[in-house]
Amino acid sequence: MIWTMAVATLVLAAWRVNWPALMEDKQRQHLCFGGAIALVPLWMLQAGIRDGQEIHFLGLTTLALMLGWRLGLLMATLTLVLITAFGFETWPEFGVNVLLGVILPVSFSYFIFLLTYSYLYRHLFVYIFVAGFFNAALTIAVKTAALAGYMVWSGDYSWAMVQNDYLTILPLLLFPEALLNGMAITLLVVFRPQWMCTFYDRDYLINK
Repeated sequence: MIWTMAVATLVLAAWRVNWPALMEDKQRQHLCFGGAIALVPLWMLQAGIRDGQEIHFLGLTTLALMLGWRLGLLMATLTLVLITAFGFETWPEFGVNVLLGVILPVSFSYFIFLLTYSYLYRHLFVYIFVAGFFNAALTIAVKTAALAGYMVWSGDYSWAMVQNDYLTILPLLLFPEALLNGMAITLLVVFRPQWMCTFYDRDYLINK
């Protein structure tokens, strides 16, 4: 069931990508693969008390805002493939990691962006602090909570062990994750706004 949901979502994302346009846009290709590679060392910095309960920074909010939902999913999946091949994750858990560690956080981040774009005042600081900073903190919280729920549901760990050994690390990551993504997004919209597919000068800067 998990594999089916993960594969179906990735196929849907890949099917809706404008591949001919992407193949002609060398800069977009470099952004996609550069974003995927940039996440590799970030995801290697893992911390945890027990095996299988490691937690790490995500950086997926920046990726989602830079590439959009479809390419964000595909490139984050490529990062996960590399991380798993390097031995930092296990292949038996690949389906779960794709669904809860990639699809869920990327989709959640992009959904929060859509909410801010649709219902909040379109201003540079709203984009940076709400769609970027606070969005990143919420995203890592949702991803961690989902994986914690799966650990308990699968019977791998008891709720007490998950709560004491896994969820207790989360508060230490909320602000750093938010700051990491907020700083990255700030630098990108200031120096390379053309790299951010969700940032529009006419909405966030002109006549503000």
